[in-house]
Amino acid sequence: MDRELPRLRADAQDNRDRILVAARALFAEGGLDVGMRTIARRAGVGPATLYRRFPTRDDLVREAFAEEMRRCRQIVVDGAADDDPWRGFRTVVHRLLALNVRNRGFVDALTAAEPARDLLAGHRQELLGMLDGLASRARAAGALRADFGLDDLVLVLRAGRGLAAAPEPTRARDAARFARLAVDAFRATDRAVEQPTGGAAGPITTPRPR
Repeated sequence: MDRELPRLRADAQDNRDRILVAARALFAEGGLDVGMRTIARRAGVGPATLYRRFPTRDDLVREAFAEEMRRCRQIVVDGAADDDPWRGFRTVVHRLLALNVRNRGFVDALTAAEPARDLLAGHRQELLGMLDGLASRARAAGALRADFGLDDLVLVLRAGRGLAAAPEPTRARDAARFARLAVDAFRATDRAVEQPTGGAAGPITTPRPR
């Protein structure tokens, strides 16, 4: 009997690991709308086994994204620690979009607007606080456009979510290109761009060098 207990514990751990592997893959591919039964089938376990390991969907989502949360936090911490706030801000945008393109579900959870889907609220609040400080420094340095708000960055992350549907060989390249375009949009200019009037285009300013 004593010899059976370690084997049962090992089986339980194996089931838990397979559930997490399946959940991470399915959330990354299809976002958070993937059903629990679909995850159980991918993991090769029954629904009862899944719910024994993860009693609620929220438990599974939080555990499945634990590694992504650590990576995301490190990206923001590194950017906020940069002595050059504009360089730090640019790096954050590039690295978050690179993470974004690999995992749709994580971005769904990180940018959730609905309270019922607000699974990473504490994590997001901490990160947005650090990002707000970094953005304030970049604005004060005259590098980040004065009307930038954190909602703008969230909007870019949500838009970038669609890149995960691109063919895998081009995803990283597409994410890098999208990040460059986003950074260009966020960069301050020497003066505001004048809107075209009467059908004639007004003058366009040259962005500050990177």
